[in-house]
Amino acid sequence: MQNTGRYLWLLHNTLRKIWVRVAGFALLAILSLVMAHLFSGWLPVELTQRSGAAVVEDLLTILATSMLAVTTFSLSIAVSAFAAAANSATPRATALLQEDNTTQNVLATFIGSFVFSLLGLIALSAGLYDESSRSVLFAFTIVVIVWVIVALIRWTNHLMNFGRMGDTLGRVEAAASDSLAARIQNPYLGGKPLLSSLPQGQRVCAASTGYVQHIDMPALQAIADKSGANLYLCQLPGHFVYNGKPLMVITGAQLDSEAVSAACAAIVLGTARTFAEDPRFGLIVMAEIASRALSPAVNDPGTAIDVVGRLLRVLSRWSEKNEPEPSFPDIHVPVVSVKDLVTDAFRPIARDGAALIEVQCRLIKALLALKDQAPEVFGEAVNAMLAYILDCMSVAGVASADMDEVMKIDGMAQLFNN
Repeated sequence: MQNTGRYLWLLHNTLRKIWVRVAGFALLAILSLVMAHLFSGWLPVELTQRSGAAVVEDLLTILATSMLAVTTFSLSIAVSAFAAAANSATPRATALLQEDNTTQNVLATFIGSFVFSLLGLIALSAGLYDESSRSVLFAFTIVVIVWVIVALIRWTNHLMNFGRMGDTLGRVEAAASDSLAARIQNPYLGGKPLLSSLPQGQRVCAASTGYVQHIDMPALQAIADKSGANLYLCQLPGHFVYNGKPLMVITGAQLDSEAVSAACAAIVLGTARTFAEDPRFGLIVMAEIASRALSPAVNDPGTAIDVVGRLLRVLSRWSEKNEPEPSFPDIHVPVVSVKDLVTDAFRPIARDGAALIEVQCRLIKALLALKDQAPEVFGEAVNAMLAYILDCMSVAGVASADMDEVMKIDGMAQLFNN
């Protein structure tokens, strides 16, 4: 099936939604009703009396009323954390907080337990449970109550750091690191590298405007196999396209309108960039956080220095070039430029922290460390960024004593002998 990769991507994104977990609690209530009817003839009435199942209606009432209040309160806390992260770090980081598993699981547990208790009360009022089968509903209710207690404990511990600067930075770093590691493992998305300029051929253009979020490589390879064509991608995840902008160039065969539509559908567009398949976006967001910290309104160079260390940790993963065997040999994919990665990560910090010697020294040392780890990968990009840093410091009017301190850093004198 050509669109399997796209469907799996959509399924993965769907399963991360809260409503899926809430629906699980609704299914739990339905399962309790089904099991009650299945075992109704096997369960004695005395079991309900001995187990305390007679009070199940009271328990469900308490659960329904309390969970509605707890859910409202928890949502207000989560929204406050999102706002705090947007104000202190960057609005782009709030997507990671909204996708936090603990937060989603806890909120889904509270909402789901409310739904479970509501359905249970409706079933009891409708007479769907007899005296003997109430023990089944009672058992399910006890399980839900234990689940809620565990969720409350986890939520309390989670709130100690949720939404704070360190927590937000850690999430962005993890997302950027995972995305870059995936791209290092699969640098051309399973295709062949596009090292030269695009050839002449049939152009497949975008029919809408947005950011590339996902490329369904198996679907594109199926189109290439069927038509005998070679596909040269023009865009990567994270690129912005508009109506009429080329998505790919086709050579070796002419695609019909149906195949062109399928090729366009294999490149999923959205309204915003995402972290998962766009390694540059995570670096850009981290640099944004540092830039905000360096603004006169915030004046927090310590956070910028922290970000520099995190950026070094992320980029250090790219220690050597990886050339795997292509899984999709008829698809040619643009190469992620190391220079672009270094520019995305460090240029905003170099520009906005040009007058702060403590920031620049830490930035220069991080760049030199990156070059020392993999000179064949980062050498040219680091040298260009170091030259840009010196230019920014010169324009900012940094004192000569501070410039001398910069030039005394190991490795700088050899690069810039002035």
